[in-house]
Amino acid sequence: MTVEQITKPRKAAVANESAPHVIIAMNAVTSELAGEGISKSRANQQQGYKFRGIDEVLNALSRIIADNKLVIIPHVQSREITERQTKSGGALFSVVVNVAYTFVSAVDGSRETIGPFDGEAMDSADKATNKAMSAAYKYMAIQTFCIPTEGDNDADATTHEVAPRPSSASAKRDGVWERFTEKLDSFDDIDALEKWWTSAPTQKAIDGMPGTWPEQAHEAYEKKQEALLSAGRP
Repeated sequence: MTVEQITKPRKAAVANESAPHVIIAMNAVTSELAGEGISKSRANQQQGYKFRGIDEVLNALSRIIADNKLVIIPHVQSREITERQTKSGGALFSVVVNVAYTFVSAVDGSRETIGPFDGEAMDSADKATNKAMSAAYKYMAIQTFCIPTEGDNDADATTHEVAPRPSSASAKRDGVWERFTEKLDSFDDIDALEKWWTSAPTQKAIDGMPGTWPEQAHEAYEKKQEALLSAGRP
C-alpha cells in the first residue's frame, strides 16, 4: 500500500436509492452528527461529573431531523413507579419507563420501530416520569445515531441518596412482623379489615418490608379475610 493510498480520503458511500426513505434519512442524520457530536456541557451537582443533557440532544437533533423529513413517535410500553425514602426522611419517587420509538418518513411514509429503551429517574415531586422519558429518548438518540460521546429535566443532573431498605434481621429486631400480625389478628369485622388493609399507610408499610415479607403479609391478610367471611356465614 502506497503513502498516497493511505492519505487519500475515502469516498463516501453512495446511498441505495431503492432503500426506504426512512433508512436513508436516519443514515443522513447519523452522518451529520458524526463530525461534531454533542458535547458534555453540564455537570452533576452532587458528584461533579460531566454529562450531556436532554436539552443539548434536542437542540442538536431537532433541525437535522426536520431537514431530513423524519418524525419520531414514542410508544410507552410500561411504566413502573416506586416510592422510596431519602436519608433525611423525605419521599422520593423512582420511575422506570420502557419506550419504543417509531421513525416515520414524511416523504414516502416508510417507518422503522426501534427499542424499547429503558429510562429511569428519581424525583421528590412530580417530575420523575418526565425525567425518565427524557432519559429514554436521550439514550435512544445517542445509540441510534451513534452520536460521538465527546461531542432541568434530566436524570443525570441529580444524584439522590436513598435510604437503604431494612434487612430481615433489623426488621425482626424492631418487631415489624409482630406488630403487623397483632394488628391483623385484632380485626373481627371484615369492613374494618378492608379499610385498614387498603389504606395508603398500610400499603406503604407492607411495600417497605424486607425480602419476601410483603408476599407473606398478603397471604396472612387473605387467610384473615377468609376466616372473617367464614365466621359470618350461617
